[in-house]
Amino acid sequence: MSNLDREAVPSPCGGRGFVVTEPVRELLSPRNVKLGESTEVRRLLPNLGRRMVGAWCFVDHYGPDDIADEPGMQVPPHPHMGLQTVSWLHEGEVLHRDSTGSLQTIRPRQLGLMTSGRAISHSEESPRPHARLLHGAQLWVALPDAHRHTDPHFEFHAELPRVTAPGLAATVLLGTLDTATSPGTTYTPLVGADLALTGATDVRLPLERDFEYAVLAMSGEAHVDGVPLVPGSMLYLGCGRDELPLRADSDAELMLLGGEPFEEELIMFWNWIGRSQEEIVQARRDWMEGSRFGEVKGYDGAPLPAPALPAVPLKPRGRTR
Repeated sequence: MSNLDREAVPSPCGGRGFVVTEPVRELLSPRNVKLGESTEVRRLLPNLGRRMVGAWCFVDHYGPDDIADEPGMQVPPHPHMGLQTVSWLHEGEVLHRDSTGSLQTIRPRQLGLMTSGRAISHSEESPRPHARLLHGAQLWVALPDAHRHTDPHFEFHAELPRVTAPGLAATVLLGTLDTATSPGTTYTPLVGADLALTGATDVRLPLERDFEYAVLAMSGEAHVDGVPLVPGSMLYLGCGRDELPLRADSDAELMLLGGEPFEEELIMFWNWIGRSQEEIVQARRDWMEGSRFGEVKGYDGAPLPAPALPAVPLKPRGRTR
């Protein structure tokens, strides 16, 4: 799943100007976005109050949706550059295809990690037949300048490391949590972890003091540093924490996102991350002309056309509120 908004607007991201260097509790409300005919997502990043968390720059939460009599996820071929996409499911399946020839069905708690590098295109769809429910998150990680022109590639990791404590089971998607390190490739210091809490749990999760963090609520209700979170909401936590108190009176599922604050200034427009207007203009031209981003073979449908560019110049900026 990606940004299918036909009225795309540029998002200024990056820079340390608005990094909160001490612990905070900043609750982010989602924006509902319609994707295709049957999927609606709750967009948490970029947000009017917060553009990035470490290198994490895009977070959509969707479901659980009953798609028994629906086509489910149907995202036609579209391009990416300058980022990684992270597909993460709690229920259902997603079939990934891309222009490098990758074809992979992703299931719950399996990592689908696509590094776009200089250019890639892909599609995502619910298989036929598919499970009744679809529930998950789609996330992007911005690539630093030194690696944003790397060769595009796709990784699939069916088995991921876990961290356990009484009442807590944490699956590490990316980076390192406590002593567990994901096999997924990263290009900046960051972490992504899926947290499953059972009822009557009161634990403290170890953190890195130099990272900034946020927690996305996937299901159930939990208290994160004393703040109640309901599904589809996200709590920004700032930096300067050694541990994070978590409490759940009943079963709940969360995602922990964190990393060193991203210093570079970016332009995020549609499904591209660049550093200048010229890069975005060239990417749009290349996609519309059918060059550079390759071809996704096997998808039953036409590729997505790119939205029109805004009339005002696109400028890279730091974090803005």
